[in-house]
Amino acid sequence: MHSGYFSYHRIQRILARRCPFVYIRFNAYLSSFSESNFNPGSHPVSDSNVSFVERDHFNEGNVDFGKFREMGVEDSRELSLFADNNGGYQRNRSLKFDGFDEIEEEEGDNCRTDDDFVVLNSYNEQTEDVWRIELEEDELRHPLVREICRLIQCRSAWNAKLERDMRHLLRSLKPRQVCAVLLSQDDERVALQFFYWADRQWRYRHNPIVYYAMLEILSKTKLCQGAKRVLRLMARRGIECQPEAFGYLMVSYSRAGNLRNAMKVLTLMQKAGVELNLGLCNTAIHVLVMANKLEKALRFFERMQIVGIIPNVVTYNCLIKGYCNVNQVENALQLISDMSSKNCSPDKVSFYTIMSFFCKEKQVKEVRDLMEKMVKESNLFPDMVTYDTLIHILSKHGHADEALEFLQEAEARGFQIDKVGHSAIVHAYCKQGKMDEAKGIVSEMLSKGCNPDVVTYTAVVDGFCRVGKLEQAKKMLQHMYKHGCKPNTVSYTALLTGLCRNGSSLQAREMLTSSEEEFWTPNAITYSAVMHGLRKEGKLSEACDVVKEMISKGFFPNPVEINLIIESLCQEGKMNDAKRFLEECLNKGCAVNVVNFTTLIHGYCQKDNLEAALSLLDDMYLSNKHPDAVTYTAIIDALGKNGRIEEATDLTMKMLKKGLLPTPVTYRTVIHRYCQMGKVEDLLKLLEKMLSRQNCKTAYNQVIEKLCSFGSLQEADKLLSRVLKTASRNDANTCNMLLESYLSKGMPLSAYKVACRMFNRNLIPNLKLSDKLSKRLMSEGKSAEADNLMLRFVERGHLSPQCE
Repeated sequence: MHSGYFSYHRIQRILARRCPFVYIRFNAYLSSFSESNFNPGSHPVSDSNVSFVERDHFNEGNVDFGKFREMGVEDSRELSLFADNNGGYQRNRSLKFDGFDEIEEEEGDNCRTDDDFVVLNSYNEQTEDVWRIELEEDELRHPLVREICRLIQCRSAWNAKLERDMRHLLRSLKPRQVCAVLLSQDDERVALQFFYWADRQWRYRHNPIVYYAMLEILSKTKLCQGAKRVLRLMARRGIECQPEAFGYLMVSYSRAGNLRNAMKVLTLMQKAGVELNLGLCNTAIHVLVMANKLEKALRFFERMQIVGIIPNVVTYNCLIKGYCNVNQVENALQLISDMSSKNCSPDKVSFYTIMSFFCKEKQVKEVRDLMEKMVKESNLFPDMVTYDTLIHILSKHGHADEALEFLQEAEARGFQIDKVGHSAIVHAYCKQGKMDEAKGIVSEMLSKGCNPDVVTYTAVVDGFCRVGKLEQAKKMLQHMYKHGCKPNTVSYTALLTGLCRNGSSLQAREMLTSSEEEFWTPNAITYSAVMHGLRKEGKLSEACDVVKEMISKGFFPNPVEINLIIESLCQEGKMNDAKRFLEECLNKGCAVNVVNFTTLIHGYCQKDNLEAALSLLDDMYLSNKHPDAVTYTAIIDALGKNGRIEEATDLTMKMLKKGLLPTPVTYRTVIHRYCQMGKVEDLLKLLEKMLSRQNCKTAYNQVIEKLCSFGSLQEADKLLSRVLKTASRNDANTCNMLLESYLSKGMPLSAYKVACRMFNRNLIPNLKLSDKLSKRLMSEGKSAEADNLMLRFVERGHLSPQCE
């Protein structure tokens, strides 16, 4: 909850000015330490239509590169990228290069961070103007902006006329209004698509502030490829890239879990001739901390000070967060103590971060000691934000009693904790099943004039449902009406979920039907909860009716929910109902996938209705749902089971021609059915074609073992040479199985030959089987073979079976 401090004051400014920010100052954003709120900063851009708020300048000096080189930090190979023909260093601020492709897409986070530290060489202390761009609320609600957003929402039904209207409106938009359109999109991918579309339009070019707005939006997502492409577009358009632009890309890579590429952005920035600043250093440290690379973050922290970059409170707060993440709270406390000697006093966020760690561990005494230290050493007094932070973190981690203590302490000091803080404690008690305590806080809220809202009551309703007190949950809904708080969809959904969980799904269905009379509207989650409840109770017909009603209301079940219904119907043998349900979902536009078809096909195969299964396979292509290897394997198995080997072969060949790779299950299915029918030659021909597409090291092992299980030992013996080529542990197991099969058939001499072939490939037969084989050979007068078997064991450094 350490981000709450900055959010609180930011909200105050927003309410005062009635305008949301497009760009928020980097240092304030970074101090929040939250991945969901972290931003690398604002940026200097110019636009005649934009008003700017200038931040204070600060003076910086130059760094002696030669001195830094002597310290061994510099990589001469990297510095040579800046050298021109005269040996000087270029400062190409327009970013005229295409070095973005050097950031390779690697999922691993084994980052060679030291190589990226070379970028610190390019740091120059200079006077820097940092600007902040603000959007007014009226700009977000401008008619042009709203109309563009409406057209974007209709993108699924776009035609030439709609695109022409969009193009005409685009040319009328000011840069700030384009930013407003981007920020108004709920899905960042849609915003990115609009950005690309606009960039391609004739007689239109994005203003620099639009690029920065798009980068900021992408920095809050995992869409790192989109952020890289936007930065590349800036380079090609000759737009000046500030360090903050690269910071946005770093954060996006970090969110995607790609630390290596995130740190490579520093090298990319150096090649572009963009000089490093403190804000980007803080971003780099933040990225390393969030990737649990604290040691590398500390090394980066040390080197930035070597080149003269003086850390600020944001830098220290990042490291404090890092120490807490790895449970090194003592080091975090020591860092706070050291900040004063560095002329950088800790702020409340510094203390909130450590308090959050103590709250998670339920160390209330340590929290109180830290609050005293905050007052005595830093002259920072606890306020309502402090107590709100403690209450929410304690409640979040299930420490409701301790959270209640801080709430009472806050009220004793004259602070008024709002209903949000009370609701957090109520929710924590409800999750613990302590409903009496939760009801007590609700009653206390009413007595203090802090009326509970629908969120508070819904938490109590859900709590009663979790402990099985459904009547109490219903009474709480009536209680809400009495106190002027109307239950919403979430409240009713919680009750319906509780009914379904306790085996009263039909009652939940009745409440769902009477929702219009109760003046509430079910949502997709409501329908899904009732559908799952009916399905689990075996009421499949009612579950299908709920799905149909759900679709008629504009809510579409996801493929998982569709598959559960189909699977349940197939298990009940209601194949016609399952197919009819699938067809209705297709006709209504639901997201039906290959798995749904495969489940129905598998149901037909289980009932030996192969004609229906093959017909449905053809229907998949007509519905543009291409079957996968699992689909084909299900039908191949059913065909083999019914003795239709030729059709199974044709279908397998069709699967291979479609470019589908056989799975291990496919191999097992084909091998089992062909060996069962004694079609060994046909099987070997088919296996050669399958292995040419997808290698399976144990394919022939499986064939031999399956032939042994069916008693076809001669065919198995013929394949033994193919297995012994690799002489692996699996091959030894296969040979042992064949050896045992020969013994069980009373053929010890054949078993002896298998053992000799194993010895020739440096494989040791099973000792117990060899002992049994030796005794069998002696009983049949084959003493020479028995003696030879004993000698082969001794030669390999093993005791003979008899000695064992």
